[in-house]
Amino acid sequence: MNQSTPEMTPSDLYRRLLKYVKPYWLVFSAAIFAMAVFAATETGLAAMMKPLLDGSFIERDPQTIKLLPLGLIVLFLIRGTANFFTAYGLGWIARNIIKNLREEMFESLITLPSSFYDQSTSGQLMSKLLYDVEQVATATTDAILTIIRDTLTIIGLLAWMIYLNGMLSLIILTTVPIIGYFVYKISTRFRNISKNIQDSMGDVGHICNEVIDGHREVKTFGSHPYEIKRFDKVNQKNRQQRMKKIATEAISQPLIQLIAVLGLSVVIYLATLPEMLEAITVGSFISFITAMFMILTPLKRLTKVNSKLQAGIAAAHSIFSLLDQTPELDTGIKPLDHAQGDIKYQRVNFQYNNNNGPVLKDISFHAKTGQTIAFVGQSGSGKTTLVGLLARFYQITSGNILLDGIDINEFKLNDLRHQMSFVNQQVVLFKGTVADNIVYGHQEHVSNERIIEAAKSAHAWEFIEKLPQGLATHIGQNGVLLSGGQRQRIAIARALLSNAPILVLDEATASLDTEAERHIQAALETLMKQRTTLVIAHRLSTIEKADKIIVMHQGKIVETGTHASLITNGQHYAELHRLQFHEK
Repeated sequence: MNQSTPEMTPSDLYRRLLKYVKPYWLVFSAAIFAMAVFAATETGLAAMMKPLLDGSFIERDPQTIKLLPLGLIVLFLIRGTANFFTAYGLGWIARNIIKNLREEMFESLITLPSSFYDQSTSGQLMSKLLYDVEQVATATTDAILTIIRDTLTIIGLLAWMIYLNGMLSLIILTTVPIIGYFVYKISTRFRNISKNIQDSMGDVGHICNEVIDGHREVKTFGSHPYEIKRFDKVNQKNRQQRMKKIATEAISQPLIQLIAVLGLSVVIYLATLPEMLEAITVGSFISFITAMFMILTPLKRLTKVNSKLQAGIAAAHSIFSLLDQTPELDTGIKPLDHAQGDIKYQRVNFQYNNNNGPVLKDISFHAKTGQTIAFVGQSGSGKTTLVGLLARFYQITSGNILLDGIDINEFKLNDLRHQMSFVNQQVVLFKGTVADNIVYGHQEHVSNERIIEAAKSAHAWEFIEKLPQGLATHIGQNGVLLSGGQRQRIAIARALLSNAPILVLDEATASLDTEAERHIQAALETLMKQRTTLVIAHRLSTIEKADKIIVMHQGKIVETGTHASLITNGQHYAELHRLQFHEK
């Protein structure tokens, strides 16, 4: 069962995020020290106003006049150095956090069960991996920078103001609870809007991905207006959510600053009263006023960082909901080096978690070592699901599947899957060269001779040797630079090279023309003699020599036999054969 993190509060999420900072505590501590130094220079700048005015312009102290310019230069040198170490240190931590999170997410993605991908879209997952991670990094580093440095700056300035005049400082402090209340209310809104933005980014990515992958279908069916309208709808939603965030930021910052300025205005009024002016020097007064106005800048940054912080928390929930998904179960402990290929299904039932009813019902059959078993039936009858259960892409609801007399759940998952080669109806090739795709999955080095031998057996060498760089030719994303038949033959060569004892062919010759299909069938027949083969086929002509043909209908086995016996029976298979070959 899949898991998520709905029970985690924002503070829980943020604490979990900070764990990713822990390995870099030394750099983080240095950055915090640099922040404290930077904050001290802010207070130092305000404090310098007192000797600047009292010592230079009123008392005209020559020592003060001589030292102040030098002190100002030193102050800004310290300030600049502290700022560099803070920015570089936190930036270094941020990029490491992004790297680590993406690695964890990618590792999670490749270990999640097929049922997870059935309920997710590639656009949403890419949005998590690319967009959400950046939001999280901002929350864990940029937000920390602003919160710590500006909080220390405000504390330092307030301490200096209290030192100069405690009564006036108390007036400023009365605004803190009011500001805190508004920050709390605004935080909730920022978090909700940020979550909506992430969802809309996933929708934008999903539609883009569909159009990119299906660009030929879009052109063929002339569905440009439909796709533009569909994209415009999710793009508009994304814009609306962004504008809500901008509006909230635009309202919150001046509102909080207005509250602070009201306090400052009262202070300025009281400080300029005659009795107050008599009790405070000009330098102290200007220094106090300077500190008050200097507080506004870090206060503004603190109100602005709230949106980043809440966006990061919302993104963290999205990321951890992925990381907390239950990976594929691998309870098997038996190693499996090389299987004999004896396969037995015993009263197997299967149902997806969506409660749409059983997909497979009481499936039982026996494929002996070296046999070819073919599965036929209308689309949706459960053929592909049935063979997928052998590789444990899904967990069966009830029953048993045995390999060489042992329940497949007892084998280590990787060992079990290494016993199988798949050539699916929809061929998946990877960006790279022809050779890269043929040797895909091999851990050890594979010589060119073996690659060429596999390509020749799959009748792929005849077109590979004509390519500009032969095996080194790049084929584009998912083999887009090859024809459908060429892609299919590359996939067959990949299966041949793996030399697994079990071969699964799901419409393996579907994209081939008649001549190419004839050659491939000859190659596959030679291959099938040495291994157990499960064939899913719509072209009945390709399975006439199968040892056993299993006819499926609505998740059940309705007929079993050889081609000749099933034709003689005159039932489901014979009807399918008649329809396909237009027999009268």
